[in-house]
Order: sequence, then C-alpha cells, then structure tokens
Amino acid sequence: MSRICQITGKKVMVGNNVSHANNKNKRKFYPNLQTKKFYVPETGETVILKVSANAIRTIDKKGIAAVLAEAKANGNTLV
Repeated sequence: MSRICQITGKKVMVGNNVSHANNKNKRKFYPNLQTKKFYVPETGETVILKVSANAIRTIDKKGIAAVLAEAKANGNTLV
C-alpha cells in the first residue's frame, strides 16, 4: 500500500538534504502515517484506515462518521 493518508490525502514529498558546504542530495519527507481501527457507531462496523497524525486529531474533533463522509465527497478515502 502506498504512503498516502486515506483521510487528508497527505503523501510523500521530495526535497533536498543540504549540507554545511551547501551540497544538495535528494531525499523524501514521509507523512506521519498510522494504521488505526475506528469503530463507526452509525453502521456498527470497524474500519481500518491508514491515517496521518493530523487526521487522527481531526477524527477526534469531528467524529469518524463526519470525517468519512467528507473524505468520500473529496475522493480521498480508499474505504
């Protein structure tokens, strides 16, 4: 599975390591992804999602059902 958040759509970014001598080497910035199980009380199901730490905070704030509906509307979720 690719390193993409299923809620926010965050993915790997590319940049440079820059040394003190200003040498530049390509590197990747990975999102802080966690595989988590969420219980959706509206449907009575448990959903396993690969989400970023930022998405976990959003789910805690808004609720899993609202976040899943919003993600499906944006086309980000793979559920």
